[in-house]
Parts: sequence; structure tokens; C-alpha cells
Amino acid sequence: MPKTSDSVVPRIVVDDVQKRFKLRHTHSIKETFVAAVRRKPLTTDFHALDGVSFTVGEGEAVALLGFNGSGKSTLLKLISGVLRPDAGEILTRGRVAGLIEVGAGFHPDLSGRENIFLNAAILGMSKRETEERFDEIVAFSEIEPFIDTEVKHYSSGMFLRLAFAVAIHTELDVLLIDEILSVGDEPFQRKCIARIREMHAAGKTLVVVSHDLGMVSELCERGILLRNGGVVFDGDSKRAVELMRA
Repeated sequence: MPKTSDSVVPRIVVDDVQKRFKLRHTHSIKETFVAAVRRKPLTTDFHALDGVSFTVGEGEAVALLGFNGSGKSTLLKLISGVLRPDAGEILTRGRVAGLIEVGAGFHPDLSGRENIFLNAAILGMSKRETEERFDEIVAFSEIEPFIDTEVKHYSSGMFLRLAFAVAIHTELDVLLIDEILSVGDEPFQRKCIARIREMHAAGKTLVVVSHDLGMVSELCERGILLRNGGVVFDGDSKRAVELMRA
């Protein structure tokens, strides 16, 4: 069974989760044919997550830590519902908003205005709720002059601003963040982090993936350290960072 946090009411339960991917060893029909003739394997299984279990309580701020390939981004996508586990179970309670890929869910041929309504709907907001928050979303994003421009003309930083602004203005219970705070200029990063702190203070549950170890150790009180697809430490975030740096 998953490790239980000190919080009474869980928002996220991850129970013995496994996730595998097939790694291809050929890149063309010719390579595939040659490998088949020589009886070489065309694919191998990669165990991104292997028996991961933990719970996240209501109002917790948790950092998922680990080096590249440790499984932290895969785990965040599983919690968000973008991926499904091959074995085990993931349960979430409440509305979950994921900032996992910059611009994910945006339609390139729609304007920023239209994409606000589209993304808000994906996150479970009604048209009325979006209309009520529309001005706040645009003001936070700081891209008002371009709000009626097709988003295919946006820079990655503009994608980030709009995606983040929409997500934090939804009636969410759990916010998932994967590395996107590394995109954009420093003043906007500070603004985002300040807003995340406000949300945490208001009782929202946060799960954060970032290579900025200093930031996550300050933002999150708990750290879950992943290595080779498994949990090797679950406890104080500063201690988790120390173990990762060791």
C-alpha cells in the first residue's frame, strides 16, 4: 500500500504503479528489415515506473525529484490522466489542472481569446466562469495586445504565460507543474512562483517537477526522490535535495 502523508484527507493516491514504454532500435524500413534478417530485437521494454506508491494529502506541496529518466515526468502525466498505468492504480479527488507541456491543448489556428475558452473548458470551467475570469486571465498573462492573434504566431514564452494564466484562474484543487517555470523571463517566473505560493497558502495541493532544486525545496515541504523508476526517499524536501546532490 502507498505511504500515507500526515494529512488526513488524500487528494492523490498512487498505488503500486507501473509504466513501461517500448524503445525502438530502428528508424527506417531498411533498418527494420536488416535487423529482422539478423534476428536482432526491434524493440526493448523500458520500465519508466516500477511499483511506485505514495499518497498526497489535501493542501500539501510535493516535489518529484530525480535525474533525467528517473520517471518523474511520466508520473506527473499519469496523475494528470494524460497517460494510464500498465499496472497499479492512481486516484485523484477534486479538479486537477496540469501545466505539463507548454501550449498543450492550444489550437494553433485559434486566437488567444478563443484558446482561453477552449483550455478553460478542458479544465472543466463553464463558459460563464471563463467570462467572469477572462479579464484577470489576460491581465496576468501580460499579452493583451496579442489576445486576438492566432496562437501559431506566439513565442514559447507567450504560450507559457497564457497556459499558466488560464490554469491558475480555474477552480482547481490540485495543480501539477512540470518544468515550465524554466521558460519565460525572470520577472514572470517570480510572478508565477508568488502566485503558486498564494494558492498553496489557500489550501491547494501542488505537485511540482523542476530541476531548480533551490526553488522546489523552498516551495515544497515534501520531496519524493525517484531513481530507476522507483521511490528511494519520501520525506522532507530539503533532505531529498541533499540526497539527490550526494
